[in-house]
Amino acid sequence: MKYNKNSYKQVVSEYTPKNTIFKNCIWAFIFGGAICLLGEIIKNILMSGFSIPETDAGPMSSLVLITLSALLTGLGWYDKLGKIGGAGTVVPITGFANSVVSPALEFKREGYVLGTAANIFKLAGPVLVFGYFSAFIVGVLSLLFK
Repeated sequence: MKYNKNSYKQVVSEYTPKNTIFKNCIWAFIFGGAICLLGEIIKNILMSGFSIPETDAGPMSSLVLITLSALLTGLGWYDKLGKIGGAGTVVPITGFANSVVSPALEFKREGYVLGTAANIFKLAGPVLVFGYFSAFIVGVLSLLFK
């Protein structure tokens, strides 16, 4: 079967995936905003309902979001949300919790020590090391130039 230039262009256009970057950006904005809004709601509930000071309510709301993310990952729902929300589910702190829990679940069949414990920080480990190292450098620079 011979193709001429026009028929080749038609075949290529049929099989080329459509550009969905604008739609993906909108979904990421909606999901990321919803996660942040949920964090603010949790923070306000902690402050008004439980009389927790704002300085303590912020970190506590982060812990609640991390726990919810780990729970949703364990139930298999976070990945489904991630397929729709894209970067909106990856960028906030909940995405980091998901990146820690996912390898732990994937390797649990190999045992607690050689499976879960050995692989839990497979994705998040380099991020933690870089964060600790950066904090160390900033601390040293702050000490030297204070």
